[in-house]
Amino acid sequence: MLKIFLFAFILFLIAFFGMALGYIVKRKSLQGSCGGLGAMGIEKECDCPEPCDARKKRMAKDAAREELLNKNRIL
Repeated sequence: MLKIFLFAFILFLIAFFGMALGYIVKRKSLQGSCGGLGAMGIEKECDCPEPCDARKKRMAKDAAREELLNKNRIL
């Protein structure tokens, strides 16, 4: 049982090392293979016509934070 575990562990280490080496050599950012939701024509996570209450609160909080940051930049 220990031999199988060690073999699998070494195999995963080799795979991770190979991926890291490929990343270092190509110097390309990591990205998904399918392009995400944008490739399917979906602009946002939820296609609801009206955002839910939690989303509205989050949007209001973000807008207040942006306004505060812009106000502090002017001063």
